[in-house]
Amino acid sequence: MIRSRPRPAARYGAAFAAAVMVLTGCSSGVPVPRDTSAVGASGSAPSPDPLTWSACGKNLECATIKVPQEYTEPDGAQIPLALMRHRATDAGNRIGSLVFNPGGPGVPATEALRNLPKTAGTPGTFSPAVLARFDIIAMDPRGVGGSQAVRCLTDEQRADAAETAFDPAVPGGKPLPRLLTDAAAFTDGCVEHQSKGFLASLSTDNVARDIDRVRAALGEDRITYYGLSYGTVVGPMYATLFPHRVRQMVLDAPVDTNQWFGDSLPLQHDVALASERTLNAWFETCRTEGTAVCPFGAGDPQAAFDALIDRLEAKPLRIAPVKGVTPGGRLDGAMALEATRALAGDQNTWPLLTSALLAAQDGNGAPLYTLWSSVTVSPFPVPTAMFETHTAVRCADWRTPTGIAAHKAAARKAVTEARRVGTRAAYSTLNCARWPAPNKDRVTKPLTGAGAPPALVVAGRLDPVTPHHWAETMTRTLDSAVLLTREGVGHGSYGTNRCVDSAVDAALIHGTHPADGTVCKTDKPATTRPLVFPDR
Repeated sequence: MIRSRPRPAARYGAAFAAAVMVLTGCSSGVPVPRDTSAVGASGSAPSPDPLTWSACGKNLECATIKVPQEYTEPDGAQIPLALMRHRATDAGNRIGSLVFNPGGPGVPATEALRNLPKTAGTPGTFSPAVLARFDIIAMDPRGVGGSQAVRCLTDEQRADAAETAFDPAVPGGKPLPRLLTDAAAFTDGCVEHQSKGFLASLSTDNVARDIDRVRAALGEDRITYYGLSYGTVVGPMYATLFPHRVRQMVLDAPVDTNQWFGDSLPLQHDVALASERTLNAWFETCRTEGTAVCPFGAGDPQAAFDALIDRLEAKPLRIAPVKGVTPGGRLDGAMALEATRALAGDQNTWPLLTSALLAAQDGNGAPLYTLWSSVTVSPFPVPTAMFETHTAVRCADWRTPTGIAAHKAAARKAVTEARRVGTRAAYSTLNCARWPAPNKDRVTKPLTGAGAPPALVVAGRLDPVTPHHWAETMTRTLDSAVLLTREGVGHGSYGTNRCVDSAVDAALIHGTHPADGTVCKTDKPATTRPLVFPDR
């Protein structure tokens, strides 16, 4: 059943115009009303020129489109955006263009699209049926990837940001004066490398307007959209600003958009709690399986883990270099904690985590060190190289307190309620607290998507980044949406679960949805079972 709730006009704008959209499996010939919903943009940019595509890989084409840096100044500075297209493999039955955002913020969509054939079994992997019926369009958002990626740090500063060899008992991993110094160096570096006007323009509402420029340049009346993680902020923004340009929309691992545009400290606290829950799920599974299956900790994995972290912090393990694998180094407690946090967030990587912890317990830190070197350093799952872009986008969107007292209180709460993981959330928004390029006209109203077709919202029960209650809130906030829940641990569901894959494919291709509240089962998590990816 589709939820469709009336909204007070004074707060939410026009009522849901269901009669405008025809939910079919192909582009409709119904005339599209003139869009007047470009909130926050006075003036209009001239229509974009048709795109010029050139081959850039197997069944891939690349192009560039220029968009206004500020839509209130359509004739002012322009930003070149990198585009990539994967042509529909069944051209005779092509439905249209499907735009996707793989999240971050900061993940280049073009890179994700190029790597699709190599990432089967990972979230956001499109099925052959979807690849057959749609041109998949990847747009690197402004400030990301090939679209003038944000740079704020030197190579040396980047290396230091990735190095987590600090006492994990200290909120944030470093003493507060050092964190404040780092934040100053980061924000000063941002304005040295980019103009303040460019940094202020990186907000999600501008990304949504950019997508509509791409739609127009493609010659499409409507687009289909799939967004993962931060992509679930972009999607509702687009549906709110341009509701009659949406054909279908799927939002996977959704962010609470009300929190995203509000105070960032409670949002980061929710992320810390979600990550702590997935680590606790690994502990509980290991304990329940028994020592014959999960020997780590001899029946008490929590105590064994804490002891291992303390031991590694007191005396790190030296890691010999392995050609083509790791340059070597040392594994301390903070690095082991970070690697464990990341691997515990996906039940498919639990066997890797178990074997790496067992090895470290026996004095071999190489497996855990190698895994640490490949995981992430941000409270949202973005690789180190994307940290600057990730920070710049969220600072353009967030409303972060500037007073240090609020950050101190949030840090104390994080390390109290998320005892192991809270240290990495503490003080994680200091860069935004002193952000030098505030976005004064960003869109902050509730993203209801009024007038767009019903959205399919897909959420994992134990998601380490976007907790399930965020999906529930998104489903209530959108004027029309259905919620599909995947049991199990992991961030993102499409491409990892047959039940979810079937529902998402049906929504994207045919515009049909499961009953609201449908639950997809998943394989029972296990700490030592080999990885098994679903057949598509």
